[in-house]
Amino acid sequence: MSVYIKTPVELIAMREAGRIVGQIQEAIRNAIKPGVTTGHLNKLAEDILRKYNTVSPFMNYAHRQGKRPFPASICTCVNDELVHGIPGPRVLQEGDIISVDCGCWYKGFVGDGGFNMGVGKVSPAAQRILDVSQQALQLGIEACRLPNETKAISQAIQRYVENQGFNVVREYSGHGVGRNMHEEPQIPNWWPQGRQRDRNWKSTPLKPGMVITIEPMIMAGKYDVKELDDDWTVATKDGSLCTFTEHSVAITENGPLILTLP
Repeated sequence: MSVYIKTPVELIAMREAGRIVGQIQEAIRNAIKPGVTTGHLNKLAEDILRKYNTVSPFMNYAHRQGKRPFPASICTCVNDELVHGIPGPRVLQEGDIISVDCGCWYKGFVGDGGFNMGVGKVSPAAQRILDVSQQALQLGIEACRLPNETKAISQAIQRYVENQGFNVVREYSGHGVGRNMHEEPQIPNWWPQGRQRDRNWKSTPLKPGMVITIEPMIMAGKYDVKELDDDWTVATKDGSLCTFTEHSVAITENGPLILTLP
């Protein structure tokens, strides 16, 4: 598949989609505290989506045949859960860490962004993985500059995260975004070296008008993951803490433009 280059008018629509996502994140961030359910956070997102007469691209998304469509408007992952967690009756506890992925449709374009934070007072170890993920996100965004290729983003994230003593997931990645939630190119959080390289690994030159998601997914333990029985939630195999954060970024002649801010 080819990379879809957005026009200036399309980028304006994507910025509006991203602004809605940013507002959803802000409302959820303000609501996170011990005793709140992840289902309540989903309701807050849907209230904002309704205000803009739109819906989330996550709702009813089907990632493979035979598995149930995703049943909510946001993804919520707590502690050892990495991505695709289904919000519901789970009650947040003091000391948890949570990652929230949010999306919306606007004028035919997708806004896609996520954040993470602690619930109440968290342990030093939990705070450190949150801090490292935020810095990894910033370094990934900084690498979104011409004339770099996509592998520069992957390498920047992996180098920093591993130097901090954490691991990056191998099985999931950032991606292009636009008229579809998942477009080319793929933006992994690591870049294979030596014997790990094969013909399927492709680095794409960055071009003005590209829009990609930068999504550091990091774990305190090993990088192996498992899918839970709900067909969606991905968690660490060893039960270690992990976290996820994300921005959608447009590539411009003047550097990266973050779209998913309120």
